[in-house]
Amino acid sequence: MLAAEPAQLHACLPGDGQVVDFLIAVRVTMLHALRTQLGQTPILSTSEALTNYLFASMAYNAIEHLRVLFLNSTNRLLRDEVMARGTVNQAPLYPREILKRALELGATALIVVHNHPSGDPTPCQADVKATAHLAAAARALDIAVHDHLIVARTGWRSLRAEGLI
Repeated sequence: MLAAEPAQLHACLPGDGQVVDFLIAVRVTMLHALRTQLGQTPILSTSEALTNYLFASMAYNAIEHLRVLFLNSTNRLLRDEVMARGTVNQAPLYPREILKRALELGATALIVVHNHPSGDPTPCQADVKATAHLAAAARALDIAVHDHLIVARTGWRSLRAEGLI
């Protein structure tokens, strides 16, 4: 229920706007608490705090979202931004836009994350290719791409851990 979009909640709970408002407030509060926990220590792509936050914020999305965690030189979170919204099976990854934003924020590292609404976190060839393209462009600007994580209802996968970066 906490992962549902407001329109979905209204459809499930017709005429009960106060309950929907309460559920939305609980979700916002939960995500804020998880995001705050992320900002207290350097972020590692396999940290429990990071995966908890990502599961809560995007594992149950009905469409793919591509987000980027922009990190400083000590790998602390500068900003977490959704860079693209896609369809049920793809979201665009635009290296130019991601790196432009990284330079604006003074980020020295990135963690790219997207969800798979299908529930299967297995990376496809397009995920691997787009990540390699982004990492190559980022290297020219001395920006590290630490990882590309894929989050789904059934778990998560790290392209770095699988040797794909």
